[in-house]
Amino acid sequence: PAVAAYFIRHSLHEPEVFVARSKDRPKESALRLLVKDRETTKLSLGMVILCSVQNFGYYGVMIWLPNYLATRFGFALTQSAVWTAVTIGGMALGIFAFGHIADRIGRRPAFFGYMIGAAVMVVVYSRLTDPMQLLVAGAVMGFFVNGMLGGYGALISELFPTAARATAQNVLFNIGRGVGGFGPVVVGAIAAAYGFQTAIALLAALYILDLLAMWLLIPEKRGAELT
Repeated sequence: PAVAAYFIRHSLHEPEVFVARSKDRPKESALRLLVKDRETTKLSLGMVILCSVQNFGYYGVMIWLPNYLATRFGFALTQSAVWTAVTIGGMALGIFAFGHIADRIGRRPAFFGYMIGAAVMVVVYSRLTDPMQLLVAGAVMGFFVNGMLGGYGALISELFPTAARATAQNVLFNIGRGVGGFGPVVVGAIAAAYGFQTAIALLAALYILDLLAMWLLIPEKRGAELT
């Protein structure tokens, strides 16, 4: 990644809007710009919820998936690796597809579709008992659960002004990553008390929260001019 970052930094120019705004940057902290008024604070809160659910769902599923397969189906490590790899393949396809879908139909419809798909698929996945069905469903679940990752960069860029954009990208997503770090702990605790099926199925409730945050806090900004 460091080598790739080096060549990217030396081969790409800064965006024109960034160069133009850099000449008269505001003196206030970029962090303060994320909560500068009621509307901006609402956007920041919405993105923290979205990023938290995204990371919580990802880590909650992927950290425990090999253990879930071994406990319920008696899979050896090599078998679990195949099922996990297929799920990750679905995630990669979902991320790739999300950008195209969001550009065609809008950010909010794309997120809504993926959130509903994630909520449905984690419940379906927790109920399956046939290994081959589980293999296919794992790819579909991965497509929706992690596919939304392909939209956060564009969404945050369109919601925040140039002076705060990079800070918003890093701070809001990584707050979500910090919250998401508790995913394996929470899923493990629920699994210990009620079983892995229940723990994975309960992740669906998080996507309901995601839907509400998107609906109430995040406006549609497809095609909006960056400021």
